[in-house]
Amino acid sequence: MTIKVHERLLLTGAAGGLGKVLRERLKANCEVLRLTDLADLGPAQPGEELVQADLADAAAVHAMVEGVQAIVHLGGVSVEAPWGPILQANIVGAYNLYEAARKQGARRVVFASSNHVTGFYRQDETINASHPPRPDGLYGLSKAFGEDLARLYFDRYGIETACVRIGSSFTEPKDRRMLATWLSYDDLHRLVTACLTTPVLGHSIIFGMSDNAVTWWDNSQARHVGYRPQDSSDRFRDAVYARTPQPDLGDPAVQYQGGAFVRTGPLE
Repeated sequence: MTIKVHERLLLTGAAGGLGKVLRERLKANCEVLRLTDLADLGPAQPGEELVQADLADAAAVHAMVEGVQAIVHLGGVSVEAPWGPILQANIVGAYNLYEAARKQGARRVVFASSNHVTGFYRQDETINASHPPRPDGLYGLSKAFGEDLARLYFDRYGIETACVRIGSSFTEPKDRRMLATWLSYDDLHRLVTACLTTPVLGHSIIFGMSDNAVTWWDNSQARHVGYRPQDSSDRFRDAVYARTPQPDLGDPAVQYQGGAFVRTGPLE
């Protein structure tokens, strides 16, 4: 049973892949779910409010945050991209969001960070939230900025944030790397729910993964969040091995946790 601790919840990036997944599930977490994206969201369903807004537009962001108690922030550029779009959506947009939360009184944020904040750690290492960021590109760098921004707004203004370093959230793992990074859709919702409902969140970093046997990430420093994954990539292991070739251990995408992101060249 999901406890509704917030009357009005804001979901940014609601037209994106994971936004669509959470659009239906988060209705159980609140009385009113406000959805926002720059893209079209379609018609409003019962219990929904729709707002089309650009994260780089400070006035629009301040308006969309009005009246919400908590924010699930998925909005922004979600892949490696040229610097211009990342700067506007992920850096200026994140600043606008936290300023709006401060001024409008929203006290808790679930920030969709990324495993690409630590993509240049090796796949034969296990890391936790205390390890320094090692972003694997401009996208990962922007998410590292978002985590630091969240820390500032907690230390200075008391806005609590869960920085969720999402792994690979799909219906099933697509390759051998995802056997370590996979996060089921149901576990994604369990994780977001835990972040929204834990009594004291503070500024927390938590790796977004299911209960996979193979993992590079240690969530022991986030036990206070109360996230208990119930799914695992293990049931897909045989099928993934059968359809994928033996990994080339000289390939940087196999050596490092960020996978193919570590070998993406400059984007113009």
